[in-house]
This record gives sequence, structure tokens and C-alpha cells, in this order.
Amino acid sequence: MVQSKLEVEKYSTDFVPHSERFGKARSLFSLWFATNMNVLTVATGAIPVALGLPVLWAVAAAVLGHAVGAVFMALHSAQGPILGIPQMIQSRAQFGYLGSILPLVLVVIMYIGYFAVGGVLTGNALAEWLGWDVNISIAVANALATIVTIYGYRMIRASVTVVSWVTGLAFVFLTVGLFTRNDIAGSLPQGQFTWGLFFLAVTLAATWQLTYAPYVADYSRYLPANTSVRASFWWTYAGSAVSSTWMFAFGAIATAVAADAFAGGSVSFIAAQAGFAPWLFLAVILLGNIVILGVDLYGGFMSIVTITGALKASTGVRPVTRVLTVLGISAVGTVLAIAGRGDFLNTLMNFIVLLAVFLVPWTSINLIDFYLVRKENYDIPAIYDPAGRYRGIDWRAMTAYAVAVAAEVPFLVTPMFTGPFAEYLDGVDVSWLIGLAVSAVLFYVLMKKYPRRHGFLPTPEADSINPEQASQQLAAR
Repeated sequence: MVQSKLEVEKYSTDFVPHSERFGKARSLFSLWFATNMNVLTVATGAIPVALGLPVLWAVAAAVLGHAVGAVFMALHSAQGPILGIPQMIQSRAQFGYLGSILPLVLVVIMYIGYFAVGGVLTGNALAEWLGWDVNISIAVANALATIVTIYGYRMIRASVTVVSWVTGLAFVFLTVGLFTRNDIAGSLPQGQFTWGLFFLAVTLAATWQLTYAPYVADYSRYLPANTSVRASFWWTYAGSAVSSTWMFAFGAIATAVAADAFAGGSVSFIAAQAGFAPWLFLAVILLGNIVILGVDLYGGFMSIVTITGALKASTGVRPVTRVLTVLGISAVGTVLAIAGRGDFLNTLMNFIVLLAVFLVPWTSINLIDFYLVRKENYDIPAIYDPAGRYRGIDWRAMTAYAVAVAAEVPFLVTPMFTGPFAEYLDGVDVSWLIGLAVSAVLFYVLMKKYPRRHGFLPTPEADSINPEQASQQLAAR
């Protein structure tokens, strides 16, 4: 029986039975298209120009960064229909049942951070629209997102489907207005190109895509198991790359033509670009932002219950636990948003750059394992078994992860620290590329040299991963 959109989601960290799978891969386009159609994406795209990079180079960096980063993000999405389990649950196969907790803690911090910075922008927009106090507006916006999150995947997907069309159409008018109401040509000579700023802009765009990696399969897992990898990949890739590149370019151009009026993300400035009914466009932008706050909150919820499930060696989440967990994350994110809404763009930039340090090695290890080592073959019941083949901590993945993070540090560029190799490269930050390569190569080599753990080879026997058997075993737990 297919669950109603107005019922609280039944499958939080569980395997989704085949009888509950539905939809087509093309639905992933609207989901990920809408996810990027918000002011936070626009504000992130504004950062390189605000730092002095010429607008054309900022747009070129956005195109390059999203084109590359979305590859990894979409490869994670393709895992969902095949396995039918949440993304971070699947990472137990690489890091071990308990070892997966480390990257999960980092991912929880990421979600709370995005929820907080998104709440700042959404609260500011609500305050500008209704004349409310900003802090009250942040709390109200986050409360609305919390309601959406409590209902879960189906409510989020239904909301996103509507929002994708409405916000997409709205931003067509806003983009046309941005070009026709401002002196674009006069803004082109502004700024000074440096390779350091250009690669920072590429890193921001690529990392933007990689931050979806820990939960992108949480949505695609509801698709039928016979959904092709190609279809899942390309619909996800197109939806995310197109909208995020568009919004990054919008932010870069808005900063170039009206740095003071735009102020890194003024929703009033954006809504006014249409030239008519600014209140309507403000309402559409607010609607989109609230839904995306729900997406971030859902990711944080999934990560926390995955951690608690591993510690308690349990599956499933009771409705009351779900509600309390979502409310708790929302409360923490709201407090952080209210406390840290000053110096917004600088805080956002540092946050995203540091995320890359920890997310890139994880995504590399996960993808190498799925596509090259285990080649899509996993023992699903064992992933939920604390005493199974994936038990404990997998030293191979943890070693590759730790070495890759350490290898990134000398190439890192932040306001607080610039690595010696980055100084040699004139301030160009290529740390995420180093982390990507080191983690991929080292993990692959270790898995080939030491294939057995607890006596098990990486790829289980075919009968141990039979989808129907997995569904029955998990239902009986």
C-alpha cells in the first residue's frame, strides 16, 4: 500500500520494500532543480565577485565547478534505487557499522550549518516582506520547514515538485529583469583576476554539489529497483547542475551590478528585478526557501537517527522519536541562525571551504567502493547487523580517509591558515582535488591488497543480496 503524502514517513533509516517503490527517474530532475532555486544558492554565487573576481570569470568558475561536482553527486543518486537504503547507512559497508559514525557526525554539523545560514536568509526575507522582527521571522520560517520535515520524503517531494515549476518561472522573469534593468556591460571590467580567487570560486561550486552527496540517495531509494543507473544519474545531474549554475551566475551578476543594494543576498533586491508585483516574487522565493530548509533538516534528521541506530543496534524510528529529533535539530539551527547572522558572506564561504576538506574523501571512498570494488553488490541485511560482515570499524577506509584529510591541509587556503604548498601555488587552493585523488587511490589499493575483513571478501555471494530476501529479513527484525 502506497503511503499518503500526509502520513508521517514510515521508512527513515530502513530498507524501502519493493512494494513501496514508485515513480520515474525523471522526477529527480524537478527535485534537484528546485533544491537549488533559492537565495542561499544565489548568495554563494555572489561570494567570488564580492571578493574581487571579475563577473565573467566568476560565471565561468560556476559552470566548471558545478559541471565537475555534479558528477559525483549524481553518481551517489544512482545508488538509491539499486540498494533501497539511505546514503549514510550504505557507508557502513566502507567504514564499518561503527566506523561510519565519524563521517556522520561531520555530516550532521554540515546540515545544521546549512539550515542555520538558510534560516538567516529566509528570516530576513520574511522580515522584509511583513515588517516583522528578524529573529522572530527566522523562528517562524524554521518552524514551517520543521512541519514539512516531520512528514518526511513524500511531503518534501510533493512540495519540491510544485516549487520547482513556480520558482523556475519566477526566476526567468527575475533574470530577464536583472539583465534589462542594470548596466551589465559596465560591470564587466570590475575586479581583478587571480588564479587563487578563480579556484576558490570553482571550489565553492564543486563543494556545493558535494554537500548533497551524503543524502542524495535518500530520495532516489524510493524509485523502483529496475531504474537504470544512467537514468538516475542524468536526471539528477541535469536538475542540480542547471539550476545551481543559473543561481550562482545570478548572484555573481547581481553583486557586480549592485553590490550595495544586493548586499550578498537581499531578497527585496532580487524580487524587485521583475519590475512588477515584487510582493508576489518575494512570496515565491520565501516558499522555495522554506522547502529547501526542510530538505536540509531532513538530511540532518536522517544522519542523527543513523548514528543513534548504530549505537543502539536498532532499525526503524518511532514517530515520537522522529518528531523530537526534528524539533531538536530545528531548535539548534534556529539558535545558531539568530546568534550568527552578522558577516554572512564571509561565514558562509569559510563554512563551505571547510566542508570540502571532510566531505571529498568520504565521497571518493564511497563511490570507489560502490562502482569499482563491490560493483553494486552489497549484503543489505548485514548492513543493519552490528555483528555482521560490515561490523566494527573498517581500518582500510578509515586509513584512506585520515591520510586524505591530512594530505589536504598543506594545500588549504583559509583566512586562518594557508598551507605551505598553497603559498607555493600563489594562494591557489587545490586541497579538494588532492583529497579526492589520495582517498580514491589509497582506498582502492588497500581493498585490493587486503580484501578480507572478518573473513569476508568485499563482494558477497549473489543469494545474500537478493532484494526480496533482504526485504523479508529486514521486515522480520
